[in-house]
Amino acid sequence: MATRKITITLNDDQVHEIRALVAAGQAPNVSAFVQHAVGTALHDAAGWKEMLNDALRQTGGPLTKNERAWADAILSPRERKRGTRKGKAA
Repeated sequence: MATRKITITLNDDQVHEIRALVAAGQAPNVSAFVQHAVGTALHDAAGWKEMLNDALRQTGGPLTKNERAWADAILSPRERKRGTRKGKAA
């Protein structure tokens, strides 16, 4: 399998933890750790996608435009502004 060298950005704590795992012999090297993590994430994403597709098949097919908008609003809520409550406390 061909490989390609890329640059990624991680926060300092993540880099420290990965290097500690390598130093403890729990990962061969940083690249191997990241390759494994990416592979796991891709496998999980594929599994979630299949689960969603199966659920949609069982419940009537793809989401409608309104259903997708509702799901997006629930799953990705925007930050609420302070002081936007409609009622006032007595």
